[in-house]
Amino acid sequence: RYVEEHRLGEGGCGAVFSGYRIKDHLPVSVQMVVVRQADDNGKNVSVEVAIMLKLAAEADGSVETSAPVSLLEWFDFGRELILVMERPVPAVDLDKYIEENGGFLPEDKAKLVDAAKHLEDKHIFHRDIKSENILIETGSDVPRVRIIDFGLSCFVKEQSQYRVFYGTEIYSPPEWYGRSCYRCGPTTVWQMGVVLYEALHAGDFNTTSFLKKRLKFKRHLSKNCRDFLDACLTKVPETRPTLEELHPREGQVEEGVRVALLKLVTDGSRPIGEMRES
Repeated sequence: RYVEEHRLGEGGCGAVFSGYRIKDHLPVSVQMVVVRQADDNGKNVSVEVAIMLKLAAEADGSVETSAPVSLLEWFDFGRELILVMERPVPAVDLDKYIEENGGFLPEDKAKLVDAAKHLEDKHIFHRDIKSENILIETGSDVPRVRIIDFGLSCFVKEQSQYRVFYGTEIYSPPEWYGRSCYRCGPTTVWQMGVVLYEALHAGDFNTTSFLKKRLKFKRHLSKNCRDFLDACLTKVPETRPTLEELHPREGQVEEGVRVALLKLVTDGSRPIGEMRES
């Protein structure tokens, strides 16, 4: 039913390969995952499958400017599952998209906070939002943000705390180091700041280096970008804004932190690439 092609990379639970559906040549990605839990009927199912099934079941069928990739089909082989997922074409990851667009992401095209808020509204904690897990689908006039790789995701209840860290360690929030626990909302907001920081600066973000003040904001960044970074990368999780507060309401004047909203735009129309220091 499907043809597997080349390896795309490593997901949270296993290798991911490109492929296509034989009957109509629809581009797909194929991933093998290890079973972790059972569904309501007692059938073995991974958390990743459970989350993607929930997202598919609650989708309204509209074409949004931000959405996770869709699970098309899955196959149960006992302790292993094969996931067949939508593979947006053409699409590139966030780093590549910024590079191909002169070093910046146009203001009206960045919808990462929308995508993260969509998951939060569904009570889903991605846990590993980073540039590599963000695809920009470029096949239409308005590029779509697609979050991928739900291998480390989980369902979340309000105010749930986690005492085992899953994600990319160098991006872990400060509270993990100080309290050995973290929560969904503040962690996701921290990740928004990390993604923006890396888009605006040469080199990778590292939480430990940031807390030791070894990482600095570029001096040419606009006040709005600095406000957004300051808010998202606040050390104390209780004082970080929520995704709701970062999300601009329709008809509302965007100012302060909201205007930055991962728009990746700095002073005037200068692209990020021109502001990087050696």
